[in-house]
Amino acid sequence: MLYQFYEFQRALLNPLTAWAQAASKSFANPASPFAYVPGATRLSAGYELLYRLGKDYEKPEFNIHQIVKDGHNIPIIEQTIIEKPFCRLLRFKRFADDSEAVAQLKDEPVVLVCAPLSGHHSTLLRDTVRTLLQDHKVYITDWMDARMVPLEDGPFHLDDYVAYIQEFIRHIGAKNLHVLSVCQPTVPVLAAISLLASRGEDTPRTMTMMGGPINARRSPTSVNSLAMQRSYSWFENNVIHTVPPNYPGVGRHVYPGFLQHSGFVAMNPERHAASHWDFYQSLLRGDEDDAEAHRRFYDEYNAVLDMAAEYYLDTIRIVFQEFRLAEGTWVVGGEAVRPQDIKTTALFTIEGELDDISGCGQTLAAHDLCTGIPEKHKHHFTAEKCGHYGIFSGRRWRTIIYPQLRDFILSHNRETKRTREPVEA
Repeated sequence: MLYQFYEFQRALLNPLTAWAQAASKSFANPASPFAYVPGATRLSAGYELLYRLGKDYEKPEFNIHQIVKDGHNIPIIEQTIIEKPFCRLLRFKRFADDSEAVAQLKDEPVVLVCAPLSGHHSTLLRDTVRTLLQDHKVYITDWMDARMVPLEDGPFHLDDYVAYIQEFIRHIGAKNLHVLSVCQPTVPVLAAISLLASRGEDTPRTMTMMGGPINARRSPTSVNSLAMQRSYSWFENNVIHTVPPNYPGVGRHVYPGFLQHSGFVAMNPERHAASHWDFYQSLLRGDEDDAEAHRRFYDEYNAVLDMAAEYYLDTIRIVFQEFRLAEGTWVVGGEAVRPQDIKTTALFTIEGELDDISGCGQTLAAHDLCTGIPEKHKHHFTAEKCGHYGIFSGRRWRTIIYPQLRDFILSHNRETKRTREPVEA
């Protein structure tokens, strides 16, 4: 009933938010007589804040149409390469008119960005993708909102996530591929590559893992503690709900996006309250740059998706309660997950010093598991004064973290072009 109540509340709020938006524009537009009443600026700012607090936030677009590279504008076309019930594999294809530029673009490394399926849409990695496009061919996993997936398409488990990643790696071609996983997917991505290695299939040249719970027992955060303190049945009985009739996925059991969003906000309520107050003050000052930065952030942050219940509950049990990857007890489709079988894929782990979602050491734990990779092909970096989102978005990502990632990929791209034989320790 909670989902139905939420939809009822949303339907009630829609007229109010539409009115608040119209009122805000009426008190701000110079062509409107209301713009000249005393206190019009405050009224406009207050109504816009009311509108943004109550409005629906739909899935944003990537809106990456071009980049500037070496002083040239490079057009970008977003292509759907594979479409599956719960995910699309997208490619951001770059174009150039100059033959030398085309040759350079063709020769650059290929990167598969594995986006989180943990509440937000893959567009949360927009800055990650835009930056990578400077020096790489880029693909990304674009996960679907489970409420939009018809029930007849079947369930989606954590094992299915692993299978999707393997299919995408095979389609792109592992021999020429570098895989980047951000947050939650570090676990299933490491499993996917481990299973490829165990079967004797080609594995990617490198795998980079950023801020993920490879071993959630290390430096546990409030997110980890909640999963460890509550039983599996508690999550099953308290956070799983049924999609109502007004969506294609009617009848599907999900962990609703609105509950996830409430959890995100509850982690730092003071910070969000202060951010909204600063937005109001920016509108009063007429500081449109600051106000627009706030809009862009919350347009992304407030846009959430539903997760299939079986996938979410699998993640709670396997990753955060039983620690199967770290314990070496994870079995996917009847096959044991053995990271020690990976031998020809270089490993780079990245953590944020101030990460309050995946604590320090959780991602670094991948080095202890991947014993088959020579030490000289293992790298780790901890970004100082950097929180969770800062490791893949923002100034620190672009100026501090990305250059190291770019150089890591390039060095192993060149090295493995000469040989794909197992490297010596």
